[in-house]
Amino acid sequence: SEKGPKLMAQIDDGRPGGRGARRTVIFTITLLGVVAALTACGGSTSPSPSAATTPARPSGHITVYTSVTQDTVDAVLAGFHKAQPDVQVDVFRALSGQVNTRIAAEEQTGGIKADVIWHSDPLSIQPLAARGRLLAWTPSDLASVPGQYRGTTFFGTRLLNMVVIYHRGVTPVPVSWADLTGSSYQGEVAIPNPGAAGSAFGALGYFSQASGYGLDYYRRMRANGAVQVQTINDVITGVAQGRYKVGMTLENSARQEIAKGSPIEVAWPQPGAISIYSPVAVVKTSANSAAARSLVEYLLSVDGQRQIASTGWQPVRKDVPGPSRPPGSNLVAPDWTRLYDRQQKLLDDYRQIFSS
Repeated sequence: SEKGPKLMAQIDDGRPGGRGARRTVIFTITLLGVVAALTACGGSTSPSPSAATTPARPSGHITVYTSVTQDTVDAVLAGFHKAQPDVQVDVFRALSGQVNTRIAAEEQTGGIKADVIWHSDPLSIQPLAARGRLLAWTPSDLASVPGQYRGTTFFGTRLLNMVVIYHRGVTPVPVSWADLTGSSYQGEVAIPNPGAAGSAFGALGYFSQASGYGLDYYRRMRANGAVQVQTINDVITGVAQGRYKVGMTLENSARQEIAKGSPIEVAWPQPGAISIYSPVAVVKTSANSAAARSLVEYLLSVDGQRQIASTGWQPVRKDVPGPSRPPGSNLVAPDWTRLYDRQQKLLDDYRQIFSS
C-alpha cells in the first residue's frame, strides 16, 4: 500500500542518520546458460525498447533539512508524493540558525545526514557550497527560472519579501525604511534577529550595501530604542499586541495573520521591499541522490511552484503567478555574491550594535 510523506518525523530517533537498517540481497545469474537456452528457443537477449529507455522511478527514503514554513513544506510534499509515491520524505524543520547548527555538528561527527537542504536565504546555504558539501548538477526544467536564481549547486524556489508592519491606527503610517529611525517610533520598533532568521540576515545584507543605510542604519535604530526580538513571528505578535508600533517582518506571514483578524497593516516601504530567494540543494554525500534530485526537480516544476504559491509565497518561475502586490510597490535585493565572504563579519558587527 502507498505511504504518505512523514512530514515532521524527527531524525534523532536513535538510529544512525534516522534511517532503519537495510539489507542487500545479491542474486547470481549464470548468463551463459540463459543465453544458450534462449538461443535454442529462438529467443533474444536484447531488451525491449521500452525497457531500455524507461528510467527507474526514484524510491526509498530521503531526509530534508529546512527552515521553510510548515504549511509550505506540507503543501509541497503532498504534491510531491502524488508525483513520486515511492519516495518517503523525513523532515527536520527549524529556524535557519538552528538548521545550520545541526549541519555544522554533523559535519564534525561523520557527515551531513540530510539528502536535501531547503533554506530561506542564499547566505545560509552558500557556505556549504564553498565547502564542497553540495552536489553540482543541472535540473532539467530551468527555462522559466530567472538566471539570478540558478547556481551550479543550489537553486531558488520562492521569494520572501521583507516589509514594514504597523499596528492598526498608528500615525504617521511608515512609508520608508528610514522612518524606523524617526522620533515618531522611538522605543517602539521591533526587528527580527538576523542570527536566527535567514530572511532577517538577508535584510541585514541589503542594508549593509544600500546607499544611505549601511550598518549605521542599525546604529540609528538602536539609538532610537529599537528592540531585537528572536523571530519574524515575534515581530508580528509584538506589533499586534501593541507592545511596538512598527516592525520589520515578512509580508506573507503578516498577510496570513491579517486574514485571521490581527490588528496590523502592511506598508511596502521605499525604496522597496527586500526580496530574498529561498534556495534548495542536494547534499553531495546523499545515499539516495536520485530521489533527492527528484524532489528538487518537483520544487522547480510548474506544479511544485503552484504549491508554493498556494501558501502565499512568490514563485521564482516566470510562468507561475504569485500573490498580487500594491500598485507602485518595488522590490530590492542585495548583491548576494558580494555578501558571501562577509557573512560572519557582518553578523559580528551587527551583534556589537545589539549586544545588549
